[in-house]
Amino acid sequence: MVVSNELDHKYIVQTAEMLFDLIVELNKALSIQFEFINIGGGIGIPYGPEQRPVPIERIADGIKKAYGAKIVANKLDPLKLFMECGRLITGPYGYLVTTVRHMKHTYKDYVGLDACAANLMRPGIYGAYHHMTVLGKENMPSTYKYDVTGSLCENNDKFAIDRMLPQIQEGDILVIHDTGAHGHAMGFNYNGKLRSAELLLRRDGSVTQIRRAETPDDYFATLDFDVLKSFK
Repeated sequence: MVVSNELDHKYIVQTAEMLFDLIVELNKALSIQFEFINIGGGIGIPYGPEQRPVPIERIADGIKKAYGAKIVANKLDPLKLFMECGRLITGPYGYLVTTVRHMKHTYKDYVGLDACAANLMRPGIYGAYHHMTVLGKENMPSTYKYDVTGSLCENNDKFAIDRMLPQIQEGDILVIHDTGAHGHAMGFNYNGKLRSAELLLRRDGSVTQIRRAETPDDYFATLDFDVLKSFK
């Protein structure tokens, strides 16, 4: 967690260099021979359309150079390098597809969705940005300001605050981008919300369901009704 969702490749390389230095220091002080080192999983993804992916080749070149200068030079090789790149691998390839259920126009304009924080909790718990598009309106100007909300009875159940989008109407389909790493994996059943199905879009354009939607039977599956009846 030295770096998290970092888009500057130099910080990833610097993190590896710091850990290599620590390995050398501990080896000299304690004569420990290390088998592997976990250099973290902080490589980020471009959540915003103006951002660019991290140049993986530069990370590899920088770490390889540091490995030779610090690990090989101090005769500490071979040393396995592990990484945890779940966000990088899965994040850009998941989308939360949701329908506009209602609109509210008071002192602000609100877009109410059939999805909620139970489907994607990052924006609600720490204000994370996820890009949004409206199907069929991708090329329309984003001239309307909305708070995009979920259906939980919580003030922080919002996917976006003051987000500029095309004009939205009930029935529109919103696509929330880059939810592959922290969508279903962080899902929950607060307020009795059932988690949605997951669909796989294949290269040929076909769609396959890979996870069915939860049902009320799933929600109550771990509840022992026989025990509850004994309290009559």
